[in-house]
Amino acid sequence: MSIIVSHQIRDAEFGSKIPADALKALLRSGRVALATPITSRGLPPKTRLLKGYTTSPQGPRRVVYLLAVDDGTLFLLFYRGKNDDVGSNVSHKNPAFTKQLEKHLDFLLADLAAKKFDVIKTE
Repeated sequence: MSIIVSHQIRDAEFGSKIPADALKALLRSGRVALATPITSRGLPPKTRLLKGYTTSPQGPRRVVYLLAVDDGTLFLLFYRGKNDDVGSNVSHKNPAFTKQLEKHLDFLLADLAAKKFDVIKTE
């Protein structure tokens, strides 16, 4: 299985490079069996939104992935602290989350089309 990280999302969540401690946290959280499905509207066909939890030296993190159901590929959407506007309530009921989700889905689709993404192998 792999985690795909769009360059625009990487820049928004981490800067120009994913720090080593964040990469370790992504590898720990990047398992479908450990994630919780969350509802959302406007997702691409045959995808689901998953919420995971992990810890880093900076504290607890909320990680949101888009799962491609057919092949199990995970696409990173968010890596946020639990006290962040998005990370504190990862739910379609949170307007900050919904707004950022739309923006990050646009980033992801644009970067996939332009082949601007990194692949993190989880196995």
